[in-house]
Amino acid sequence: MEKTNILLSGREMPRSWYNLAADLPNPLRPPLTADGTPITPETMAPIFPMNLIEQEVSSERWIEIPEPVLAILMRWRPTPLRRAVALEKHLNTPARIYYKDESLSPPGSHKPNTAVAQAWYNKEFGIKKLTTETGAGQWGSALAYACGLIGIECKVYMVRISFEQKPFRKVLMRIWGADCIPSPSEASKTGREILKKMPDTPGSLGIAISEAIEEATGDESGRTRYALGSVLNHVMLHQTVIGLETRKQLKNAGVGLPHVVIGCAGGGSNFAGLSFPFIAEKIDGADITIIPVEPTACPTLTRGRFAYDYGDVAKTTPLLPMHSLGHTFVPPGIHAGGLRYHGMAPLVSQAAVDGLLEPMSLDQLECYRAALTWAQTEGSIPAPETTHAIAAAIREAEKAREEGKDKSIVFCYSGHGLLDLSAYEAYLDGKLVDSTLPEERLQESISELDGNPGVD
Repeated sequence: MEKTNILLSGREMPRSWYNLAADLPNPLRPPLTADGTPITPETMAPIFPMNLIEQEVSSERWIEIPEPVLAILMRWRPTPLRRAVALEKHLNTPARIYYKDESLSPPGSHKPNTAVAQAWYNKEFGIKKLTTETGAGQWGSALAYACGLIGIECKVYMVRISFEQKPFRKVLMRIWGADCIPSPSEASKTGREILKKMPDTPGSLGIAISEAIEEATGDESGRTRYALGSVLNHVMLHQTVIGLETRKQLKNAGVGLPHVVIGCAGGGSNFAGLSFPFIAEKIDGADITIIPVEPTACPTLTRGRFAYDYGDVAKTTPLLPMHSLGHTFVPPGIHAGGLRYHGMAPLVSQAAVDGLLEPMSLDQLECYRAALTWAQTEGSIPAPETTHAIAAAIREAEKAREEGKDKSIVFCYSGHGLLDLSAYEAYLDGKLVDSTLPEERLQESISELDGNPGVD
């Protein structure tokens, strides 16, 4: 009988995070101020604590995980690597499909891997409160959980469309002691200005980030900072426990390196967490296809421009070198709220520029069809974001069947969908539609990048 659950003991959990910045063929370009000057650590100090800024700018290959952080992560880590044998049989494919199950954390996703670390580093620095944004609510609930454990306050600006579509995510945040409000809101200058211009806006991550940063930097006591669930280097770093565990599990199972690695991609965190250790192998010469999957409604990697852009609508962040659709871009209100971000992590973007990735965009309906196939074979119900990785894995498995090749495919099962059943009901009732971004709207949004510093 094939082994369907590949486990690691606590002793085998990674003790250090992996930093891809140390191994990229071309160095990562630095963040810039509005006038094009590279920012200094001191520039970021009002937003992040210095101990996390040191990780953000580090070029060290390995950064040790503090023991208190490790102790909390080990409440649910190492997570299982599972083989989807029922899906393989249904697809009649020679491919072997493996998935790293990150849905087993207390909040139900991969997000606590960095939430715990960020809350701990902030507490060590003397910070009393964290503000943040959240799209689908996975990040907001993860940070609420982490702050509750570690003992600091948490306030979450949740993108309005997700606040309305996913009411139980905000309940989770409240259970863990956080304050959660819809964004844009009346609580910030940015929110009030946007509501005045667009009272019916569904909101965006770029808007919610602006509100959270405005509150953090406006605390004259200096005891509030901002925490981000994706995009930045230190967030990618913390997530690499996913790929490091997966690499060891595949080796223990006798698989070795996979042929295909897949992760859904919004800001880049879970994709980076799984893929970065395998990108390192690819840089060293391994033949691996690495696929970030995004929605056609927000096609940052597949149709965006690699340029310097702001991470938020109010331009409170530094200019980051990334694939972007423009910082004012507001995507359609698709249910994969965690994938509705206008930009992509600089490290993921640079890996794409270096030819190490093969980005893919998929329509919402294909992803939900894949989710039903998954649920009716493997049994579990995936988060809307995770459905993108499943749909891509199915495409690759069908390709292996057509080619008659025995391929190993691994993807990140980044979260469960048990709080997303309204989205599934809408799909089953025929109320969901595809939302491909029109070229005219894309060009209008991307044109705002023209006045920013270049990337050459």
